[in-house]
Amino acid sequence: MANRTDPMAKNIRGTNPQNLVEKIVRTKIYQHTFWKEQCFGLTAETLVDKAMELDHVGGTFGGNRKPTPFLCLILKMLQIQPEKDIVVEFIKNDDYKYVRILGAFYLRLTGTDVDVYRYLEPLYNDYRKVRQKLSDGKFSLTHVDEVIEELLTKDYSCDIAMPRLKKRWTLEQNGLLEPRKSVLEDDFEEEEEKEEIEGVADVSEDEKDYNRKSPERERERDRDRDRRRDSHRHRDRDYDMDRDYDRDYDRERGRGGRDRDRERDYRDRDRERERGRDRERDRRDRARRRSRSRSRSRSRSRDRKRHETDDVRDREEPKRKKEKKEKIREDGTNHPDPEIAEANKLRLSLGLKPLK
Repeated sequence: MANRTDPMAKNIRGTNPQNLVEKIVRTKIYQHTFWKEQCFGLTAETLVDKAMELDHVGGTFGGNRKPTPFLCLILKMLQIQPEKDIVVEFIKNDDYKYVRILGAFYLRLTGTDVDVYRYLEPLYNDYRKVRQKLSDGKFSLTHVDEVIEELLTKDYSCDIAMPRLKKRWTLEQNGLLEPRKSVLEDDFEEEEEKEEIEGVADVSEDEKDYNRKSPERERERDRDRDRRRDSHRHRDRDYDMDRDYDRDYDRERGRGGRDRDRERDYRDRDRERERGRDRERDRRDRARRRSRSRSRSRSRSRDRKRHETDDVRDREEPKRKKEKKEKIREDGTNHPDPEIAEANKLRLSLGLKPLK
């Protein structure tokens, strides 16, 4: 009776709420002393006192896989199935962090996808430290936001398989959820506005300073004019040098034309030689292939002749055996029984029929 689900409880995801915890873990919890002594007869009101006494989070630990009090209270909540308002109050409780995690864990198991994102995502801003009991029985430090991240992203938490959760962007596309807004977004917007205002002020001050310094602007203009004149002079000089270079190049081209023609002739000859060598190689390869194919065909013909002679022999052997048997049947002198064979010889000499 102590392990039965409340008859007024509703099915969750089409099954008994206690079936959300695996059977092996569930039997471990039923056999634990904390479940028998502390969780017996708890209601939704008295469960709060036990939740306030929690000092760590975890699943099973040790060689016998003993359950933690946190896991026992989760199963008790699935058994009595408290109302949604009570679970929401657990989550909104700022004084007791383990009560908040207990309510968040229960809502992740039993709540809808929209409720899970709506009530658990604000807990990302809770950075308080939490003690977590590992599978080897040792403790480690974690934070509330890390526990919430594990509930929303991982498939297993505290040795319990989490129900499948839809992606947030699918719920946003269907209009069930609004786009997530970070708490720090307002601070970022204020900083961006300040930076824009400071940037505009700096640009205006630079323009004023530049306009004030009119003598410097005149000097810069004079420098630009001098640079332009020098660039035109350099262009004319470069043009003359290029023209002289073209003349020298044309002269050398007339002398070097003959050498280039000779080099071309040598290259053409080398190419012809390489082509001739390639042709010889191809012809040799073809001859080798033909000889190989002929030898293969000869070996195949020999094998065929051998098989044919063997077949003829196999066919002639039963005929010979039949002929021997027929001879034995005709005169009877070759009978396997020696007495009958001698009698048949006498009968043959007398002109009588042989004995069988």
